[in-house]
Amino acid sequence: MKGSQLITRSVLGCVLAGLVAGGAFAQSQDPAPQPQDVQNDRKDIGQDKRDLAKDRADRNQDQRDINKDKSDLNKDRADRSQDQRDINHDRTDLNKDRAERNQDQRDINKDKQNLHSDRTDRNKDQKDINKDKRDLHKDRKDLHRDVHAKHR
Repeated sequence: MKGSQLITRSVLGCVLAGLVAGGAFAQSQDPAPQPQDVQNDRKDIGQDKRDLAKDRADRNQDQRDINKDKSDLNKDRADRSQDQRDINHDRTDLNKDRAERNQDQRDINKDKQNLHSDRTDRNKDQKDINKDKRDLHKDRKDLHRDVHAKHR
């Protein structure tokens, strides 16, 4: 290395060291803090402690809420599962009820047909009874005539 480069680098190193030292000195605290600053710092510390206590209380309440929500969620899942089982059971019952209703309707329709046939049979039987009554009446009349004709 040449002598001029060595000097240039040494000067730059010193300048850099001076800037670093100046920055550190500028950031250092005053050797004698002001009483007002101390009082404000103590107030700030007290407020920070109160805020921290409130934050902890909020965090703890939030955790309790989370735990309660988890519990509620599990109960809701159980309720939903039971509701689904009930729905499935109701569907089965509904299908059975529909099948029974359809069978009942078929029975009703068949009974209507039978009722019509039964009425037709009854009416025919009634006509036969009426005819038999007329025949009986004629037979009695004939018998009565025969009995009276013999005696004359």
